[in-house]
Amino acid sequence: MTPHVPEESVAPANRRSWVALAVLALPTLLLSIDVSMLYLALPQLTAELRPSATELLWTTDVYGFMIAAFLIPMGAIGDRIGRRRLLLIGAAAFGLTSVVAAYATTPATLILARALLGIAGATLMPCTLGLISDIFRVQRQRQVAIGVWAACFSGGVTVGPVVGGLMLDRFWWGSVFLLGVPVMALLLIAGPILLPAASGPRSGRVDALSVVLSVTAIMTLVYGIKALAAHGVALVPLISLLAGAVCGVVFVRRQRALESPMLDLSLFTRREFSVALTVLLFALAAMGGANLFIAQYLQLVVGLSPLAVGLWLLVPSAVLMVSALTAPLLAHRIHPGRVIGFALIVTVVGYLMVTRVPSRDGLPLLLVALTVVHVGLGPIMSLGTDLVVGSAPPEKAGAASAASETSSELGLSSGIATLGTLGTVVYRDQLPEAPPAGVPVEAMTGARETLAAGIELAEQLPEQAGVILIAAARDAFTDSMAAVVLVSAGITASLAVMSLIVFARRPVSSSLAKR
Repeated sequence: MTPHVPEESVAPANRRSWVALAVLALPTLLLSIDVSMLYLALPQLTAELRPSATELLWTTDVYGFMIAAFLIPMGAIGDRIGRRRLLLIGAAAFGLTSVVAAYATTPATLILARALLGIAGATLMPCTLGLISDIFRVQRQRQVAIGVWAACFSGGVTVGPVVGGLMLDRFWWGSVFLLGVPVMALLLIAGPILLPAASGPRSGRVDALSVVLSVTAIMTLVYGIKALAAHGVALVPLISLLAGAVCGVVFVRRQRALESPMLDLSLFTRREFSVALTVLLFALAAMGGANLFIAQYLQLVVGLSPLAVGLWLLVPSAVLMVSALTAPLLAHRIHPGRVIGFALIVTVVGYLMVTRVPSRDGLPLLLVALTVVHVGLGPIMSLGTDLVVGSAPPEKAGAASAASETSSELGLSSGIATLGTLGTVVYRDQLPEAPPAGVPVEAMTGARETLAAGIELAEQLPEQAGVILIAAARDAFTDSMAAVVLVSAGITASLAVMSLIVFARRPVSSSLAKR
């Protein structure tokens, strides 16, 4: 267990520390923006580079695959060689590779650049959290700092379409990648001045076989989950999931045998660490599945463009950022785990409101419901992350941060896959078995695949038949969204009960005391 350090023996953060936090928040914001901006650039990118369907899929997915796969190895490497050093190496690599991606002339070059961006991004995420743990040793200040980190990470997902839309209106598709260059340049200049050097890095080398096992396990698991979401139950996704599970088991067994493991499994014996990871995993799975259908509802049922969706979601996203920043104030008086429990209840209320959204004129209610959901999600992300990072010894903060981010990535992927499959089944079941009057059988069959396909086919029909088909498809999709979000509410309610029961047993443990 981490020894308790009296608060009076720990130096509080000063003005320099908060300036350093601003430097660390910028790459965090950029990474989340980068995920959502590419989707807006796909039409221009496809027209110029003409990638095949497979190449286009890898262009969008390889970045997330690489981030998820390399988080744990990079967290361990940062703990050993120093987080500032690894952060600066990753920043330089990210900036240079962003230029390569921006000026790519072939799909293969762009895919390679995106893969390298993912690996570089995997160095940035655990290092920023680990450095926050180094800089802010007083728990209350660390909670606020991680709240800022979480607010930037979550806010960037919504800001991304807005920023990307504005850039693509004026520049070519590659410009969305160049946004990272000045941010990384600033980090390279300010980092050595403001960020602390390694404080007592861990001894021992990084085990190469553990790296291979970790990367293979996470990448095959994420690929299998995404493939299931895209294509349903098939042999290749199942083999991928099996391979990932086997590699994961071998990885765990090897960590137990190593004198200096890449991931210290003793961290999972800490109550705060294991419960917070569980909450992050399943809460983000619920959020991922819900957001998948909410985003499609806004575009395909309401009829908004991606840029308009981003603009409408600015208010709920701002609420999420505010709630992530203010949650530490509540955690000063109440155990952060209990704050998370009550935040989960608020999130459940928001999800239940989403289930009441109609297929016509549902935008106002949906925006109010999303605002309520985001009020609850902010504390979950900021305090949940703090519980994971804060419960680990300082010398293992990078590995703990990587475990937190990996849990979030797996949660989002699995939620999209499992709840996406459930929603598809409900959507098809809610469509009428017999085509409505005037709607050809072929059009109804096509509409059963996806709502987007149904709308495209409806536009080719006579006006009256097209209106009937679109109305039926949108009603069915709204029902499927309600079913998925209801399951998300059930998952979140279970997490709330678990958090309130577990964290009601005793006050904050010494492992979360001011370090």
